[in-house]
Amino acid sequence: MEKTNVESFQLDHTKVKAPFVRVAHRETLPGGDEFIKYDIRFCQPNVEHLEMPVVHSLEHSIAEHMRDHTDKLLDFSPMGCQTGFYAMTLGIEPEEFMRVLEDTLVDVVHMTEVPAANEVQCGWGASHTLEGAQAAAQKMLNHREEWDKIYSH
Repeated sequence: MEKTNVESFQLDHTKVKAPFVRVAHRETLPGGDEFIKYDIRFCQPNVEHLEMPVVHSLEHSIAEHMRDHTDKLLDFSPMGCQTGFYAMTLGIEPEEFMRVLEDTLVDVVHMTEVPAANEVQCGWGASHTLEGAQAAAQKMLNHREEWDKIYSH
């Protein structure tokens, strides 16, 4: 595979088995803090994807609720391919991150509304689905024991 500047382009998407969670990047910052970026893959690449209202609602919900479980989340962003998300953290090691993610997804399953899903707080407040976000979160939770298994073989 040709070397590129983007880490995810180095991942052979034909060999992974979603859902999974993996460390996509780790770097010690100039001040000594550890930056850890996670690839949280909900869907099998090139086979399935999340619909945009589901992506949007999961982004809002997880970004909001994950901060209830840690103060080390720097950013939570969707992948353009609509198969998952990136979580940028300040030193959350994988074992702790898996617990934080699991607790956050349980919150999503039990929420009664998508956070900030309105025209005042969101650039496309009409593009949300509580039910879709909850179904995707539950599907991910149903495979909790497999999150650390990135490859199919």
